[in-house]
Parts: sequence; structure tokens; C-alpha cells
Amino acid sequence: MSDESPSDVRLKLRNLTLEDYPQLARLMETIYPDIGGAWPATSIKRLIQEFPEGQVVIEDSGHLIAAALTIQCNYDRFSRQHTYDDLIGRREQMKHDPEGDALYGMDLFVDPEYRDLRLGRRLYDARKEICRNLNMRAILAGGRITNYHKYADDISPTDYIAAVDRKDIHDPILSFQLANDFEVKRLLKDYNPQDEKSQGYATLLEWNNILYEPDWDDLSQHRKSVVRVGILQWQMRLSKSFEDWLSHVEYFVDTFADYQADFVLFPEFFNAPLMGLGDQGNQFEAIRFLSTFAERTIESLSEFAITYNINIIAGSIPVTEGELLLNRAYLCRRDGTVDYQDKLHITPHERRDWVIDGGDKLKVFETDAGRIGILICYDVEFPELSRLLARQGMDILFVPFWTDTKNGFLRVQRCAQARAIENECYVAIGGSVGNLPQVHNVDIQYAESAVYSPSDIMFPHDAVITESTPNTEMALVADLDLDKLAQLRHEGSVTNAKDQRLDLYEVKWMGKS
Repeated sequence: MSDESPSDVRLKLRNLTLEDYPQLARLMETIYPDIGGAWPATSIKRLIQEFPEGQVVIEDSGHLIAAALTIQCNYDRFSRQHTYDDLIGRREQMKHDPEGDALYGMDLFVDPEYRDLRLGRRLYDARKEICRNLNMRAILAGGRITNYHKYADDISPTDYIAAVDRKDIHDPILSFQLANDFEVKRLLKDYNPQDEKSQGYATLLEWNNILYEPDWDDLSQHRKSVVRVGILQWQMRLSKSFEDWLSHVEYFVDTFADYQADFVLFPEFFNAPLMGLGDQGNQFEAIRFLSTFAERTIESLSEFAITYNINIIAGSIPVTEGELLLNRAYLCRRDGTVDYQDKLHITPHERRDWVIDGGDKLKVFETDAGRIGILICYDVEFPELSRLLARQGMDILFVPFWTDTKNGFLRVQRCAQARAIENECYVAIGGSVGNLPQVHNVDIQYAESAVYSPSDIMFPHDAVITESTPNTEMALVADLDLDKLAQLRHEGSVTNAKDQRLDLYEVKWMGKS
């Protein structure tokens, strides 16, 4: 290799075969002279027979130059203290467990002449792909700390591991494993007494498969990986009666149900046309007249959710509680349960003309299609709320809004896009369009409803899943892949949640739970 240029190299990643054993043995003898050299041919033969997909090699023009040997194991057993001998049976046979829920990395090695080509990373990536494809819980490995013998008289093995993690000390194996997303879970004592360089110690390393799905016996415990959301860019129109208005709502619920959507989002104040049925002379009284329809509205929407098998987010409607008037979004689940989120930050217009009060509770909602949050319009402009929801595992943030002008809409839009990036979640926004000349303070609307994603390679290049034509009644439907969020949070180009400096700052909820 040292006399060849990169253009002379012809690499091929493939599974190990019995015919490879002579080359494999020579390579292992070269790399492991201090801990026994090569595995016996019978051990390799049995490993290939029992778990062929787990044995991976890289060749250069037919010459074997790197390999990774892997078995299945029981996670609960080998995520605890164990030794190398616990993995080896009689006659040096690796104990492969075909019922195991995790992979165990037995060996991974590269020809010294090829170590400048990062072939170890290729093998780790291949092992991770096997873990995902077989729906294994994790990859475990007992890692050597081969430079520890140089420091053993001065520092403990735990201090040595910490120094390697800080990059104060370089260890050819541990440093590489940490760079490949493995975490040190514990120190293994007397792991392999034959390993004098490591003084018998090893690190228990773990890489978690964030896409792992347990085999649930209870169907209700199964998590959807792809969620379909529907957003209605709602046309405000004159309503002759409550029943007339409700018929339009049901039409769109039925439509989204035909597209097998898991959610349908209506805008903020989407029942505002009903104000036209009352006296418009006093706006304080008009909005309270609208609140008298709340109970009938939620009873009807809850029935629709069950009948059409869809979760309905009733954007917001005014609700009275005692002397207070609240702007409240309801979640009507298709299992018949109902929950709600009040608007917390009240705009000057709502406070001045309608005398609306802000709520005092914030929560993430459990649904059969992921954990969701709801922030009504102005609330999305306060990043602390989304951060608190993200800490509770929110996957999708729904933002029903009502804006009259484009600059008002842009405030909501820009903040919603920021919330998707900051909190590694999807954000769906839905607004209303059209005019209501007969209703004071709801004269004009401007909306461009959309679904936004985080900004990373696995999402659209502009971080926009879908968006509507401005100021036109439209129905948007989008599929949101929750597994991509899990991948982003664990191994994205940036990992916002993991990288927060909580030693320097914090966001703390002081209201009701």
C-alpha cells in the first residue's frame, strides 16, 4: 500500500466467506500477536454458518485488508459487567445468540498498511446498518485501552478513559470508537487478563439504535413512524346558522379522513363567522356571544373525530371560565378523549378590544400518532414555550394562527421555522383567508399555511415540507417521518438538544403543570 497511490486501490465491502480464512488468519496474526493471534478455522466457520450477515470484510483487488466479526447477544446480560470469557464457549467458539436483541462486536481490525484510508469507519458504518436492518437494540463491545500500560503507574483506568475523552491522551482504539458515536457505559474489570497493554481492563462501549422498535404484544403500544397531517387554510365565509358553519367543518374533516390523515388542523378563531349571527354593536359582547357556541362546537368535533377516525385540532375558539374569557385550542382525539391548550400570550388587539385573558398551563399531548404541542399564533413568537415542550419529547408542534396582514403573517412564519430548527421537531402552521365585512375586527386575513422541518440533510433543502398558495382556501396533506427526527437528534450535522449549555442557562416553567 505504501508504494501505491489512492487511484491504485480497488475496495470492495462484502460478507466474509470460508475461502477468506487463510487471509483472515494472516491478518489477525499480524495485528494481535500479543493476545493470541488468529481465531481457529473452526470458530470462523461456525460464525459464518450461524450469523453470515454479521461478518463483514473489505478487500483491495481480491486481497483481504480489513474485517469486522460480530455476534448477537442479550442486551440485558451484556450491558452489565462481564468478561471476554463470557462470550467464548468451549474450543474458542463465539457464543452467538440467535434470539439476542443486540449486536456484540467481537473484533474489528485493519491492515496497518491501509490505516490511512479510514476503513475502520466503513466497517463501523456497515455494522450500524446491520443493527438497523435487523432491528437490534444496540451494538455493544468490549474495547481495549491499549496505551493504558504507559500511564498505569500514575492514573486509574477511569481517569485514563476520561483523559482520552477530553483528548488529553490518544488511545488508538478508544479514541477511534468515541469518534464513531460509541459511548463508554462502564469499566470492565478483568475483561481479558491476557491483554497486558490494557492491564486486563476494557471499556464497555455502546451505540444505541435510535430506530429500534420493540416487538410489542400490545398493539396500542406501537408507535407510528410516519404521521400524516392535514392543514386547512380556512376560507372565512358568511354563515346563516351554527349548523351551516358546522357543515363546512364536517366537509373538510371528511375530506382529510379520505386521505387517511392522522391530524387535521383548523386555524385560530375559525368559528369567527358565527359572530355575524349576533349584535356587532359592542365588540366586548360580540366575542362573548361567540363563546356561547364553545360547548356545542367541541361536542360536535369530538363526534367527528370518532366517526371519521382522525385527530382534530380545533385551532382556537373563545371560551368563558367564570369571569375570564380565554382563547383555547382543543385537541379532539379519535379515541373520544378531549384536551386543550390555552393561548398564553395575548396580543394588544385581543386584550384591548375583546378583553381576553392568557392561560397558565402548558403541556405536551400524547396521541396515537406521536407527542404533539399546540401554540396559538402569538405564542410561537416566544421561544421559551417551544423549548419547554421539546424537553417533554414533542415531535410535532401545531400552530393555528390568524393574521390580517403579510407582515403579521411573516412574524408567525419566521418564528415557526426557527422553532423547528431550535427544537428538532416538525412545525405545522394553519391560518385563515378571505374577508368578513359583517364582523368587526375580523375584516381581512392573510395566510400561507405550511409544514416546516429542521434543516439538515435528511429533510428538504429549504426545510419546507409543504406550503400553500397565499390567500387561497387550500387543503394541505403531508407525511412526517418521526424516525428522521430521532436520527437528527442523535447524529445530525448539529444536535441542538444535546449541545445546550445547561451549565450556563436554563428555561424554567413556573406556571401550572
